[in-house]
Amino acid sequence: MSSLTDKLEKKIKDKKSKIGIMGMGYVGIPIGLEFAGTGFSVTGFDKDSNRVKEINSGKQVMKHIPAKSMKEFVKKNKGSATNKFSEIRDMDCLIICVPTPLDEHEQPDMSYIESASKEIGKNLRKGQLIVLESTTYPGTTREIVKPILEKSKLKAGEDFFLAYSPEREDPGNKEFSVSAIPKVMGGLTDNCLRLTSNLYKNIVSETVGVSSLETAEATKLMENIFRAVNIAMVNELKLVLSRMGVNIWEVIDAAKTKPFGFMPFYPGPGMGGHCIPIDPFYLSWKAKEYNTEAKFIELAGEINRKMTEHIAHRIGRALNDDKKSVRGSKILIVGVAYKKDIDDMRESPALRIMNLLEYKGAKINYHDPYVERVGSLKNLNLTKNTIEEQDVIVITTDHTSIDYPSLGKHAKLIVDTRNIMATVKNPKARVIRA
Repeated sequence: MSSLTDKLEKKIKDKKSKIGIMGMGYVGIPIGLEFAGTGFSVTGFDKDSNRVKEINSGKQVMKHIPAKSMKEFVKKNKGSATNKFSEIRDMDCLIICVPTPLDEHEQPDMSYIESASKEIGKNLRKGQLIVLESTTYPGTTREIVKPILEKSKLKAGEDFFLAYSPEREDPGNKEFSVSAIPKVMGGLTDNCLRLTSNLYKNIVSETVGVSSLETAEATKLMENIFRAVNIAMVNELKLVLSRMGVNIWEVIDAAKTKPFGFMPFYPGPGMGGHCIPIDPFYLSWKAKEYNTEAKFIELAGEINRKMTEHIAHRIGRALNDDKKSVRGSKILIVGVAYKKDIDDMRESPALRIMNLLEYKGAKINYHDPYVERVGSLKNLNLTKNTIEEQDVIVITTDHTSIDYPSLGKHAKLIVDTRNIMATVKNPKARVIRA
């Protein structure tokens, strides 16, 4: 065992270890760019042949990741992508960055993790390090990944190394890149943890080792559930205070002047992205296995999900005040990505709002500088005419590049879920905060 550990440790130290990334998406690509940028040879594995071609041609596949970075990735053959999973055998370290959504019954869908693990297991050899980064519930690495890999007849912790290190990617956040965020990790054995720490030290400012795989998995859930619970609280406060005629955004601005014991969270049309809307349900599902419940956490998830229904209802009330019904009204949704200045639509509340309004008979269009198409709809350019044609404009994502003064000047009615119109002086449009 020590010879396998020492051999891989030296390859990592000398940056001669080959790194494979399973899943070249919002997590896999940034990780791959970081390793390639520090001198490692990186291969991205993905079943999407179009994604593979785009990466290998140096194309900008995500708008928040600069085209220059993608071109640098494939420069001098430091980075590449493939759908030939037999090349897994050539890798020294494999990092699993695949989705972990909920299924139709709101239970964790482990099919992507299982598929990636099976591909690795079919090509596993002695001395490789396998790290799971996908957000999941405590026990996944030990109970799902390990048994699948051990079908190769190799033993985890003896013949190969296994660890969990949760991704902390925040797409579009220029202040906290991958390298600036400390990396939490847990290993199956001490050697597994040691090698994982040595690997990630090449791309992050600090590694934080914890006592077990499950502790690392639970850390990720705690981080996101903390945010989910606080967002649910502020969303519920918004509903209550709006009935009282109190501006929740003004309340938050005043409260955050307190230098201790308060952290500002902001209301919105609901929560999007892969982690925060989903993680509460991971933990509540796993808790039932231990004959316990996570009622408070489940409630937070439900409150945040119901915000889309509240926004749809608020739009209907705003139209009703103008003697119009939702049915037949032209409604323009501004911003369909789940957060500002990125093109990620996973779990976006804007999409759910569009579905609710369309079901009620509205004529829906959208504008988003980062998203070219949503289903059969194409991105509608914001011009004086297109703005004036709408019965109501709904701001669901406050992208920086959108001309809000123009919206305020030419729109009849704006339902603003992000309070961004508060930055526009004297808009002619009737603006409803929602």
